[in-house]
Amino acid sequence: MMSKKYLIVGAGFSGAVLANQLSNSLDCHIDIWDERDHIGGNCHTKRDAATGVMVHEYGPHIFNTDKKEIWDFVNSFVEFKPFVNRVKAKYKGKIYSLPVNLHTINQFFNQSYNPAEAKDFIATQADTSIGEPQSFEEQALKFIGKDLYKAFFYGYTKKQWGCEPSALPASILKRLPVRFNYDDNYYNNPYQGIPVNGYTELIEKLLESTKITVTLNEKFQFSKDVLNNYDHIFYTGPIDAFYEYKYGKLGYRTVTFEKHVAQGDYQGNAVINYCDDDVPYTRVHEHKHFAPWEKHDQTVYFKEFSKETEATDVPYYPKRLTDDKTLLLQYRSDAEKEQKISFLGRLATYRYMDMHHVIGEALEYAKLFIKADAGEAVLTAFPNVEN
Repeated sequence: MMSKKYLIVGAGFSGAVLANQLSNSLDCHIDIWDERDHIGGNCHTKRDAATGVMVHEYGPHIFNTDKKEIWDFVNSFVEFKPFVNRVKAKYKGKIYSLPVNLHTINQFFNQSYNPAEAKDFIATQADTSIGEPQSFEEQALKFIGKDLYKAFFYGYTKKQWGCEPSALPASILKRLPVRFNYDDNYYNNPYQGIPVNGYTELIEKLLESTKITVTLNEKFQFSKDVLNNYDHIFYTGPIDAFYEYKYGKLGYRTVTFEKHVAQGDYQGNAVINYCDDDVPYTRVHEHKHFAPWEKHDQTVYFKEFSKETEATDVPYYPKRLTDDKTLLLQYRSDAEKEQKISFLGRLATYRYMDMHHVIGEALEYAKLFIKADAGEAVLTAFPNVEN
């Protein structure tokens, strides 16, 4: 029996994890195409030529998960070192700690509350007239009140999404954005770290099999000829691009970066958010602080700007507004009728996903595909049922 031939479109985490798992378990050869000149997608890292600092080329990526099996999986390929992301925020000339915590509350309101006192105080600030929040703004006002919302969420969110927070769905602000202790760890997950030599090395290790061939600068265009050359195609790019935008373009925000090189230490922290809406950038990230185990005399930092995604831009955050969800249903309906094609990952499923979500999804979908290949399961076009 001849080995099967698969095509994976995209060399980010979705494609790399899937290729790794299929090559380990099946008699196959896998071609991976990526339209960029590098592997790793938006997690791509490389050393800055001027400073020697390891740079997260598409913005900061701190690996964090609550699933030990995913943490063990990535650590089986490369060494991760613990890293706690302690974000600061600048508002009206002062620096505060994020997420909003007891220190933030005491500093902002010039108080010295203990946890119980702070909780009681925030309850007096919250807008109790709001029932079920219908927007981002209502979600914030209901839980933390006008002052903290205006300081840390309003201007930043308006810049990030390019619209009033009152026009955004409440789901964007999913969790209660306040802690009544001095914990300033940006994430709640127990496993947090950054690969010692960057994320690109991790992707390289995932793709080491001789069964895998990676071709860069290769733009995918769906055709019957391509489909006939492969037993199955796994697509991890934008789903609207797959169908050449026949129903219209899905909405994304993208980010651009303004690079600066300096001597010493520029801001003393990995990430500082700029919350005033009259400051044009959303945040500044200084990349030497993502690798505190390294020493560098120079530093490189980036001012990050958010904007609407245009034709030549890299899509980052799915907006998922009402019109977008309607379009997505049309594209998914077409995709579910395709033969021998699967859609997975952040862009193909049009969802905001952290790295551990992408990896976990690819691992599960690989298991499903392997079972389906053996006739033991039914393969779905998408790994996620919900839209």
